[in-house]
Amino acid sequence: MFDYPVELTPDGGTVLVTFPDVPEAITFGADADEALLQAVDALETALSFYIEKRLPLPVPSAAGGRPTVRPSGLESAKLGLYRAMTEQGIRKADLARRLGWHVPQVDRLFDLTHASRFDQIEAAARALDLSVDVRVSPRDAA
Repeated sequence: MFDYPVELTPDGGTVLVTFPDVPEAITFGADADEALLQAVDALETALSFYIEKRLPLPVPSAAGGRPTVRPSGLESAKLGLYRAMTEQGIRKADLARRLGWHVPQVDRLFDLTHASRFDQIEAAARALDLSVDVRVSPRDAA
C-alpha cells in the first residue's frame, strides 16, 4: 500500500536515495544497504509533512524493477487511516467527535513519531467504518 520506489545513485563514496513520488524524501548511506535503512526514516519524515499540511499522500508509482521502501507497520497503519479520513472528507475534529476524544488525541494518532497504541488505531478505523488487517510475510513478498 505504501511501497515507494527509490532511486539509488552513487555519490562520491556514498549512495544517494531519492523517491520519485516523494521529492521531499532524500537521504544517503555508506552503501546501498545502509542507504535503504536510512530511507525508511526519510520517507516517514517526508510523509509527516503531508499530514501536517493536510495534503493528500503521494500515490506510489510502479516499482519497475527499482527497490521499494515502506514505512514501519505502525506508521503504515496511521497513514492508511489518514488517507481514508481525507478520502471520506472527514476532518480531525469530526473524527474526535466520533471517537469521543479530544482533538489533541487525534493529532497524536497521526503523529508518525508518536508511539500510538494499536487499539487506538483500531478504534479510529472503526469510526471510519474500516478494519485494520495485520499480516506477517516473508520480506520479499508484496
